Formats: sequence, C-alpha cells, structure tokens
Amino acid sequence: MSNLILGVGEFGASKTPGDIVKTFALGSCVAVIFMCPKTRTVGMVHVALPESKINPDKVKTRPGYFADTGIPALLKLMAGMGCDPKGRGFIVKLAGGAKIMDPNNTFNIGKRNALSIKKVLWKYGLGSVAEDLGATHSRTVSVAVSTGEIILSSPGRSDWKL
Repeated sequence: MSNLILGVGEFGASKTPGDIVKTFALGSCVAVIFMCPKTRTVGMVHVALPESKINPDKVKTRPGYFADTGIPALLKLMAGMGCDPKGRGFIVKLAGGAKIMDPNNTFNIGKRNALSIKKVLWKYGLGSVAEDLGATHSRTVSVAVSTGEIILSSPGRSDWKL
C-alpha cells in the first residue's frame, strides 16, 4: 500500500489495490475525483484556479492548476490506463471550493473554481454524483483505490465520507 500525494495543480491516478490517492488542505481549491469502475482506477486533480488564460505559461508545467486544462489532462492520463478517454462510465465527485480569506466576497475563487469545473465536466457529458463544496473550512481528501471510499478531514472536525 502506498500513498499518491497530489500537491496544488497536480493530478494523478492509480489502479493498484491498497493505494490511497490524497491531497491536502483544499481551501478555495477543488479536488476533482474520477473513479472508473471498469478498470477500478481512481484519478484526482487538485485545481487551484478556474481558467488557464490568466497564466498560459503555467499550463506548460502544471496543467492541473486550472479547471479547463486539468480535467482534460487527467482524462488523458486515465485513458492511458485503460479508461474511456471521455470519461464515459466514470463516477465523479468534488470537494473543496471554500471561501477562505475573502470576507467581502471580492474574488469568490472557491465558487468560481466549482462552477468552472462543472462547466468543463458538462462538455464531456459528466456530472458529479456527490459534492462537498463551499463553506469556510479547508479539506484534506483521501480516496482508497480498492473501495472508492472517500474520506474528508478538516482541523477541529471529525472525519466524514463523501
């Protein structure tokens, strides 16, 4: 058993039983979780910002940083592992998108991330079956490849399932 740890703007996937796919401290960032039942593959991307047009150079080194480039990059990675390249048959879940350090709702990055992600998913005919979005707390997300169980944690709170 090993952990596949994803930082901000990173994406990855595993179909190794016993592996855990994990990302830490999602504030306004959103974790997009793909589960392919056919191949028993779990993929995740840690999206920080909604659109790549604000920093096209960053896309070259970290496409997962943006919703519009991270989701296609994860789909491509998972296609290389035997999954459908358009995500057909995937189970999709979302977590994060909190309102952090924005008391006047000036930027609404969390909400903008979630909306941008949903827009990209819709282009592929995908939608989430479960979400834990918004609020004002950060989240750490762990997905067990063997079971697909998703555990969320946040400081000062008991763990919960998505």
